[in-house]
Amino acid sequence: MDAIIMIIRWLMQIFTLGIIVYVFLSYFLQPYHPLRQGMERFFEPMLKPIRRILPGTGMFDFSPIILLIIVQLSGTIIISLLSRLG
Repeated sequence: MDAIIMIIRWLMQIFTLGIIVYVFLSYFLQPYHPLRQGMERFFEPMLKPIRRILPGTGMFDFSPIILLIIVQLSGTIIISLLSRLG
């Protein structure tokens, strides 16, 4: 069970880092850059539903922060449940 928990923590860290890198790349790379387009194909399907729910805040997009919170909360809940089982 410890190995599964470690894998989940590892995936959470990679996913969190990916979101942060995606946000920074959106400021510095052109929209047609291949790296940015690849990350956009991965993260945008998760960000779009959050953007539909959040009210418009002008030029600030808080959806990546909400996605980070969701990832951390769900990972913590899953790890907590697994640690109780094992």
